[in-house]
Amino acid sequence: MSRATRVTAVVFLVLCLAACSLTAPRYNASMENVGHLRDAELGKVKVAKFTSDSASKSNVNRLTIRGGSYESPYDKSFVTYLEEAVRQELDDARLLDVGANTEVHGVLLRNELDGSGISIGTADIEARFLVKRNDTVRYDKVQSAHHEWESSFIGAKAIPSAAQNYPTVVQKLLTKLFGDTDFLAALKP
Repeated sequence: MSRATRVTAVVFLVLCLAACSLTAPRYNASMENVGHLRDAELGKVKVAKFTSDSASKSNVNRLTIRGGSYESPYDKSFVTYLEEAVRQELDDARLLDVGANTEVHGVLLRNELDGSGISIGTADIEARFLVKRNDTVRYDKVQSAHHEWESSFIGAKAIPSAAQNYPTVVQKLLTKLFGDTDFLAALKP
C-alpha cells in the first residue's frame, strides 16, 4: 500500500468516525417568534411534558446523518428538544409561568432529517399541539414544517450542514404555531 493510499484511508477513517455521532446545536429562540408572542398580549402559560406518538412506527428520537447518529442535546430526546424550544420561545417572550393555569402540550409525530442528497438536504417535522386551561382543551391542531438547504456530495460539507440546519425546521414549526390565530386566541387571558 502506498503512502498516499494510507493517508487517504486514514483521512477517510477519521471522517467516518467523526460522523458516527453528532449532537444537535442547542435551540436558540427566534427573535421574530418572540416579538410576535410579545405583541399578541397573551396570558401566562406553562409547558407540559411533551411526548411522542406511541402508535407511530417511526422513532422520532432517532435521527441519522449519512449513517452517523445525530442526537439531541436535551437528554438525547428530540421530543424534549421540541418541548425546550417551545419553553424557550415563551420564556423569552416573558410568558412562561410554572404556576399558570394555561398549559401547552405537544406530541411529536414526525421528525426526519435527510443529509444524503448530493445537492439538497431536507428536514421535516410534525407535531400535535394542545392548549389546556383548567383541564379544558382550548386548542388542538397538528402543525408541520419543511426546510431545505444546499447540501453536497462531499460528506465533510454535507454532514455539518445537515446538523446545523435541524434547528431551523424546529423554528419554522414554531413560527407556524405562533402565527396560528386559534393558538394565540387559546392563550389570551
